[in-house]
Amino acid sequence: MSASQDVRIGGAATVAGVCGQPIRHSMSPVIHNAWIAAAGLNAAYVPFAPGEDNFETFVEGLRGGAIRGLNVTIPFKEQALACADRCSDLAKLAGAANLLIFEADGTIVADNTDGPGLIGAIAAQAPGFDLTTSPVVILGAGGAARGAAAALALAGAPRVSIVNRTFVRAEAIATSIAKAKGGVVEAASEDELDALLAQAGLVINATSLGLGGGAGPAARLELTPKNAVVVDMVYKPLRTEFLRRAEAAGRRTVDGLEMLLRQAVPSFEAFFGVTPPAGVDVRALALAQLGDAAT
Repeated sequence: MSASQDVRIGGAATVAGVCGQPIRHSMSPVIHNAWIAAAGLNAAYVPFAPGEDNFETFVEGLRGGAIRGLNVTIPFKEQALACADRCSDLAKLAGAANLLIFEADGTIVADNTDGPGLIGAIAAQAPGFDLTTSPVVILGAGGAARGAAAALALAGAPRVSIVNRTFVRAEAIATSIAKAKGGVVEAASEDELDALLAQAGLVINATSLGLGGGAGPAARLELTPKNAVVVDMVYKPLRTEFLRRAEAAGRRTVDGLEMLLRQAVPSFEAFFGVTPPAGVDVRALALAQLGDAAT
């Protein structure tokens, strides 16, 4: 069965989805439903957009396996972890979850695939980059930043500096990860950003700035070493203003769509119990869906 064919959804269908606010921009339904179709599964993957004050109520209503699981995106990743009864070591270290699994006994299990997705995307689009020798600057202090900081610390990054407009949020991440990884992760003020960029081997936009084509974070990427890699977790548009500035400065870039595709693989396996079928070019499908926003 090709990814373009419809799948008949029967009464025993496995249902999973993605939850965020807003959610209209999400490419996750395109990716997962293409894999479902190619694998011939009796399944569906759908978007959910609960109100920002109703996330916990929404999740509690899914206990017992009404659906198999959820991917969780902005702004619910920290709340997702708080809703879980059990969590992976990485989700615990990050203090955030982007994956919830609903067991039949009512248990909610949380995981975080954002960090591994980020590392996989870097390996794919910036081959040869050595995380273990490269100081990292993360812009933002939400759930995505938490997942990235935890995974990078575990992967051996020598220093991870989190820069956020609200310093106390960055400090909270650094403090929580420091309990397991010493002083690898630190909070930094915006006044320190230029000095940090001058030493950074990896710069990551983990904010939603740039989503929909707006201006990205005001970081002077030309200050980074010439061999630095710049990542934007935003993928709509694919080439964000942030990545355009990095390219203009001659830096290698990694786009948010690649990270999304990489983190989707373990999610699909957790939802449906099978590996995504080979031969489905989900990146091309997502780019076609993005249309003009991909340029």
